[in-house]
Amino acid sequence: MKKYSMFLLAALLLPATGNSQNHPLLKQGKWRAEFAAKEGKIPFVFEVNNEGTPEASVVTLINGTERVPLQGITYKQDSVFIPIQDYDTQLSGVLKGDTIEGVFKRLYADNDPGVPFKAVWGAAPRFATQGTAVAGADGKWDVTFVSEKGDEKNVGIFSRQGATLTGSILTNTGDLRFLEGVIDASGFRLSAFAGLSPYLIRAQFIDKDHFEGTFITSRGSQQIKGTRNNEAALADPYRLTQLREGYATLGFKLPDLQNKLVSLSDAKYRNKVVVVSILGSWCPNCLDEMSYLASWYKENKDRGVEIVGLAFERKNDPEYVHKVLSNLVKKHGATYDILFAGKIGDDKKVLPEIDGLKSYPTIIFIDKKGKVRKIHTGFNGPATGLFYEEFKTEFNKLIDDLLKEN
Repeated sequence: MKKYSMFLLAALLLPATGNSQNHPLLKQGKWRAEFAAKEGKIPFVFEVNNEGTPEASVVTLINGTERVPLQGITYKQDSVFIPIQDYDTQLSGVLKGDTIEGVFKRLYADNDPGVPFKAVWGAAPRFATQGTAVAGADGKWDVTFVSEKGDEKNVGIFSRQGATLTGSILTNTGDLRFLEGVIDASGFRLSAFAGLSPYLIRAQFIDKDHFEGTFITSRGSQQIKGTRNNEAALADPYRLTQLREGYATLGFKLPDLQNKLVSLSDAKYRNKVVVVSILGSWCPNCLDEMSYLASWYKENKDRGVEIVGLAFERKNDPEYVHKVLSNLVKKHGATYDILFAGKIGDDKKVLPEIDGLKSYPTIIFIDKKGKVRKIHTGFNGPATGLFYEEFKTEFNKLIDDLLKEN
């Protein structure tokens, strides 16, 4: 389930690219910003490094130890436009001295009104503390998201250093990635923004082992409850998604980025262990997974193993698909095949062998005979600490076992 940087009014105003008008630059240093969500203000922070020229401007979103650099920033008169290529979104606003007032928009959505935000230059903290910091949030928690459709039990993992609280919440389909905030006498607050959906958690302790609060996004809110549990765990990710009865293999035949049709019957995949990654360029957990798989593949591809990604996207427009998937491959350095599988929700047509895809991402493990052996639902990435390390250990053991088979 994932900010900072902006404005240098340059000692002298520099000419705008492509015209004779002048414009200010993002002021160098740290910025604090807030989204004006329906249920409350969601804070985020970022840092700007512009080295004095528009072309060199970099805005870095910050969440705990996570750093998300944003490039390709442009200026027009008194406005700045900060693209977030990973998610086809954008921050844009008007520069007014040490402030930016603007909107966060989803470029892929037609007529998106956007979420208003205001950013102020300076090293102000993400959250102001209220009273003395308290101990108590460290460790694992059962975190329940309360809903009329049925409560959903998840896992929270938090770590405190002084008044600073970091961590993540894990669900059966992925994690909320890097959350950062404070803990004090009034409870704790956590937020995150990595370019897609901003999150805010506000909670108060009922006692040392229980809390209640609200999970807030730009679109709404949900009640949450927490119970300390050092044995907190999710459902077995290998049991959530299954093959339909009567199927043993996958029969997809899909185009790659060069529009060449690829299937598991191709010579490249025959007699090899194959990892099929179900993903979308719009999915934060998918990006975390690709970052891991791209690096892993470079180190292991000569062992008789292949990876192929099946991407389900927001649109089926060829130009749009090529743009977002090319950006994805370039950023993560993926050297395995990425295929366009259709729009989000087309998995039932493309993968009729699967009894309902539960999550993006999902990993399907295929043995040397082309048979599906395991299906792993969701992905808990680097923000989840021990859970991420456990996944990597299990992943490598499973691949090793499949490679040993005749």
